[in-house]
Amino acid sequence: MKINIITLGCSKNLVDSEYLLRQFRFNGHEVFHDEHGMEAEVVILNTCGFILDAKQESIDSILFYTDLKQQNKAGRVYVMGCLSERYRKDLAREFPEVDGFFGVWDHAKIVRAVGADYHPELTNDRLITTPDHYAYLKISEGCNRSCSFCAIPGIRGGQQSRSVPDLVEEAGNLTDRGVKELILIAQDLTNYGIDITGKKELPGLLKKLNGIGGIEWIRMHYAYPTGFPEEVFRIMAAEPKICNYLDIPIQHVSDRILRSMKRGHTRKHLETLLSNLRNSVEDVAIRTTVLVGYPGETEAEFNELYGFISDFRFDRLGVFPYSHEDDTPAGRGEDTVSKSLKQERAEQIMELQQQISLEKNQEKQGREYRVIVDREEAEYYIGRTEHDSPEVDNEVLIRKSSLLTPGSFVNVNITDAGEFDLFGEVSDQQVG
Repeated sequence: MKINIITLGCSKNLVDSEYLLRQFRFNGHEVFHDEHGMEAEVVILNTCGFILDAKQESIDSILFYTDLKQQNKAGRVYVMGCLSERYRKDLAREFPEVDGFFGVWDHAKIVRAVGADYHPELTNDRLITTPDHYAYLKISEGCNRSCSFCAIPGIRGGQQSRSVPDLVEEAGNLTDRGVKELILIAQDLTNYGIDITGKKELPGLLKKLNGIGGIEWIRMHYAYPTGFPEEVFRIMAAEPKICNYLDIPIQHVSDRILRSMKRGHTRKHLETLLSNLRNSVEDVAIRTTVLVGYPGETEAEFNELYGFISDFRFDRLGVFPYSHEDDTPAGRGEDTVSKSLKQERAEQIMELQQQISLEKNQEKQGREYRVIVDREEAEYYIGRTEHDSPEVDNEVLIRKSSLLTPGSFVNVNITDAGEFDLFGEVSDQQVG
């Protein structure tokens, strides 16, 4: 059969889809990923159930593929993932044309529903859909935090860390297929391992992954600020393979808002942590996410957040208008900030960050960086420095002066800069 998996939402969903693709291919089926609109005997929609826009995208995709099914342009349609886990009964009533709904833990059930055999021996093996040279490594599921605005613990449950040997095995499988960059993801990297040993095991995991031959870069996403193991800073500074990059969402800086959000820390704690990171790791890039328009956020509290961002000057920043979520403490109250004001505040933050990003990029002109080549386009090779994660951060546009191969490393001299792009020329013809 032709089986097409459509992935919506975050990179954690993408990894789930990759495990399923491996199962189906092992069973002899022809597999596709994100081939939107193609005719296939089976379509599996891996949905997102967090924040309004993502939920709407998932609903729109269900409507699109059930319509294709009614036109006989698609066979069976299955829905899985966070939206299905969260609203399974409601979805089943609204979309009787769907052949089955499955939650986030139902991989074996989905495989069997399609008519294939589930092979548990493939647990640490998957078919990557990213370019061959980088892959996401999901080190844990779920979250034990109680942030008032977040529905993820209710969808994916409490923290469930994978063992270090399992992760080392999977990382080895990935490097055997040419992966050079591992991007560590979880709902909460900070608490990795605490459910297994009672201790935070991220430092030990980094040391084990650092010893794997073939890995050139190891990058960390989604580190919770409260209780972050600062030993990681020392490892990052000492080990060239650990990218000088950390994604650490702060959400806000007003102490009152942080208490209401149940973030478990104060502004002072946050300032100390971020200062220690910058003091410990030379030339580190810090990525963060902030939330504006949280219920009760005053103009003064928004201005406090704006001022903090202006002063601290994050290297990378994303901003989200608050989304009122069912079955969360914040969602049970009143959404007091208007949609238009949320959007206005988000735009103000992004305008500020654009200027910060431009100034930081201009400071890079004349410097040389090691760059991984991601792809080739008409006029340029497109790559990234260690300070940039794929899909969400800056790119380096390399003028075509020599033949480069995706997945190779090359030294690039930065000649020009925009708000979110760097431009450069190869300064060392030796490619790794």
